[in-house]
Amino acid sequence: MSENRHPSKDAYEMILDAIDLGTYKPGDRLVESELAERLGVSRTPIREALQRLETQLLLIRDGRSLIVASLDHNQLSELYAVRAELEGMAARLAAIHAAPEEVRVLRKMVENDQKLLGDTDALSMANRRFHKQIHLASHNRYLVQQLDLVHRTMALLATTSLAVEGRSQGALDEHDAIVAAIESGDGQAAYIALKIHISNAFETRLEIDAQNTDYAKSL
Repeated sequence: MSENRHPSKDAYEMILDAIDLGTYKPGDRLVESELAERLGVSRTPIREALQRLETQLLLIRDGRSLIVASLDHNQLSELYAVRAELEGMAARLAAIHAAPEEVRVLRKMVENDQKLLGDTDALSMANRRFHKQIHLASHNRYLVQQLDLVHRTMALLATTSLAVEGRSQGALDEHDAIVAAIESGDGQAAYIALKIHISNAFETRLEIDAQNTDYAKSL
């Protein structure tokens, strides 16, 4: 049975959303006909979307098939290094250029997200919205474009670091520090606070991967 197509989204966005939400995980095979049926669109836009995702390295070839890519240790390190710098820059620019209304929205996000503690999926979605709001508040379209690409690649991570015990509250405390720096108009403090946030997320991610490797070796 086909899913109802979102009227404002094309095939590319719908497949990307499915990867981001974990419907398709690293290693999963994407079949053109099955995607067309699931998403309720014709095979031509599906084919074009798959080609675009392959060009962006979100899908890789396995023989004649396309599968969702995965990130090795080096790729993960490179991704987080770039993310830390770009996100830090966005926070710095937000501290300088954000409108008062944008800053108030960020503050409300931090306050409202406290209510989501214990719901990892909801908190993960809220985390994405929070970071996107900072990107937009930078008022730099080219930076936003690059960060969109980075966050598309983040969809290849099968689990969220927020699922680790204690990380959710730590992440929200870090969000609070980021917003406080933006509120004060201190670009350097916002830059540092955001980079610390990404560094802590990366450290948690490495711990997750190390535990999964140890588990695999014990089988």
